[in-house]
Amino acid sequence: MSERDLASAVVAEVKKVIVGKDAVLVKVLAAILAGGHILLEDIPGVGKTTMALAFAKALGLRFNRVQFTPDVMPSDITGFSLYRRETGRMEYQPGAVLCNLFLADELNRATSRTQSALLEAMEEGQVTVDGVSHPVPRPFMVIATQNPVGAAGTALLPDSQLDRFLLRLTIGYPTPAQELELLRRRQYSSGMAGVEQVLEPEQLLELVRTVERVHISDEVLRYIVRLTDATRSTPQIAQGASPRATLAVASAGRAAAFLRGRDYVLPEDVQCMWVDVVAHRLILAPAAEGSVTAAAIAERLLRAVEAPKIR
Repeated sequence: MSERDLASAVVAEVKKVIVGKDAVLVKVLAAILAGGHILLEDIPGVGKTTMALAFAKALGLRFNRVQFTPDVMPSDITGFSLYRRETGRMEYQPGAVLCNLFLADELNRATSRTQSALLEAMEEGQVTVDGVSHPVPRPFMVIATQNPVGAAGTALLPDSQLDRFLLRLTIGYPTPAQELELLRRRQYSSGMAGVEQVLEPEQLLELVRTVERVHISDEVLRYIVRLTDATRSTPQIAQGASPRATLAVASAGRAAAFLRGRDYVLPEDVQCMWVDVVAHRLILAPAAEGSVTAAAIAERLLRAVEAPKIR
């Protein structure tokens, strides 16, 4: 089975429990193959946690989940040192983030201090406890969820943490036909039992390395730069996309090209990922708040910036 066939098989397994959201599943897998983290922002009950569980099972990843509440402490995430009388030494007790796939459920219900405990693991692939750094396992990714409706008991994610997520995605309601199919599938099965493992963690790492080798021509690189630069000169945007966002667009474009069966990136690969990579990184100007969304501006810029014609 080819590498692309393996990736397609992963999506096929997740589709056993997530009905009618093929485009979202492909983007989640693209983010994983790009080595990025994912923020799922949606109302409760549309399958955010189920999706994360299914990907963990199909990819053969060690999975931990934390349901965030205001009393979750940073040490619950990063771990802590415990004195052992038998040895007379402090021993590190791993926290929940020491896994391959960490599901941060309702991350915006945690305090800012606990939210920031994830930053080092997400950005540097390690946690530091009592001055000692502990690497997280490889591969490693965070899938965080948050409910955009209702602010009671929540703390907005700071811009610095939002910028660490490669993609922000919304699953959305199923259509009536999709919901009917979901009911039929769940009549005689809990669903997750039917999801089978496709990859070993080392195979996933090899896919990630393959995606890193996907070629981006200078024309497409210049196109990406023109897109991100346009966010910095739009009056409705107070803070445009950072260089980290430019790198993220390139990484997501490589993953999209790989999943489409190519070893080179076309403008359409960048375009299909652009809004999901960039919109959550933009800060609207005060005058624009309430009248337009960052996603709408990102879509408008995508139409305004001319794409190169590559044959």
